[in-house]
Amino acid sequence: MKRIRILMAKAGLDGHDRGIKVVSRSLRDAGFEVIYTGLHQTPEMIVASALQEDVDLIGISILSGAHMTIFPKVLNLLKDKGRDDMVLFGGGIIPLEDMKQLKDMGVSILFGPGTPTEEIINWTQKRFKANEVND
Repeated sequence: MKRIRILMAKAGLDGHDRGIKVVSRSLRDAGFEVIYTGLHQTPEMIVASALQEDVDLIGISILSGAHMTIFPKVLNLLKDKGRDDMVLFGGGIIPLEDMKQLKDMGVSILFGPGTPTEEIINWTQKRFKANEVND
């Protein structure tokens, strides 16, 4: 068994990173291994980092309105690299109708503004059976 590895990325030109830093720290404190890539990541940079770090999950924060471009691009790049087994989740200001479309495309879950960090941790633990995956 190994620890769950999570890549957290702030996509696009949005510079508001307090939320992703709080979520990243909370996931780390809950026992997950978290890699935060920083601001202004492109889909290509996110996928390259995820592959290099061999993560189990990719979390993307988007507040700029580019969610219908960024998430599908990341999903397509993962598929092109044969790694559509990586779980993609995210958060930000995303209208409910867009959330449904993104989930239908393959995004596991999307969290809106103000979501308690406990909810994100609980989802992650349940998704990966109490913080462990098989090698």
